[in-house]
Amino acid sequence: MKLHVLVDDPEIAARAVEQGATVVQLRIKGASTEELVERGRPFTELAALFVVNDDVDAAVALGAEGVHLGQSDPGAERAREAGLLLGLSASSVEEAVEAERSGASYVGAGPVWATPSKLDAAPPLGLDGLAAICARVRVPVVAIGGVDASNAAECIRAGAAGVAVIRAAADARAIVEAIDAAL
Repeated sequence: MKLHVLVDDPEIAARAVEQGATVVQLRIKGASTEELVERGRPFTELAALFVVNDDVDAAVALGAEGVHLGQSDPGAERAREAGLLLGLSASSVEEAVEAERSGASYVGAGPVWATPSKLDAAPPLGLDGLAAICARVRVPVVAIGGVDASNAAECIRAGAAGVAVIRAAADARAIVEAIDAAL
């Protein structure tokens, strides 16, 4: 759970895994299940936990270990039935508690800071909001939103089990080093 990279490019994913990424999440917003399956095949070869964003059917078809769903995404029950690791997003303590109650294997908490990667994101939690979520749930919390090598350690010190990055995926080695220094 240490470093999730959310990517759509298999080369960037492979480089991130070589540099220490532990989870690769295939994220192609607006893609059909068929497109996700087609573009996701190279990701199944990587030596990291493979998670598909937003699409349980694609995760099952690809043989992924998990799926990550947002608050409004359907499929949590189907994911559990299929034996998938289930990540659920939360932008508040209440949403995190509900995600855990709903069977989440981990909670993606954020955005911690403002991020251009998700324009419809909730207001930033900040480190205090992240720490409050970490204190209230027993499942691992993965911080997301504006996370990079300069602030990943702060997320770990706030209680997160790991961090997730989109824009900083190419900087995986520096992020892993920052996380390791905080542990």
